[in-house]
Amino acid sequence: MPEPNDSAELQQKYRQFLDLMPLTIALAGLPTSEGRLYGEDQIDGRAITVRMAYRAARNVAKECLGGS
Repeated sequence: MPEPNDSAELQQKYRQFLDLMPLTIALAGLPTSEGRLYGEDQIDGRAITVRMAYRAARNVAKECLGGS
């Protein structure tokens, strides 16, 4: 059973993730699918791009907020 602190920490991390999502999407620069379906390789490629963009967004936020 998760402890209350674990749950609060998870909620905080999730909130931070959601807060960074607009910047992440902008940095990723991926076009919308416009109704077409992607193949498995295309999905994997897009996921890698979003992951890299999220890391960059998180680093930019840390720098802007005076973190390391």
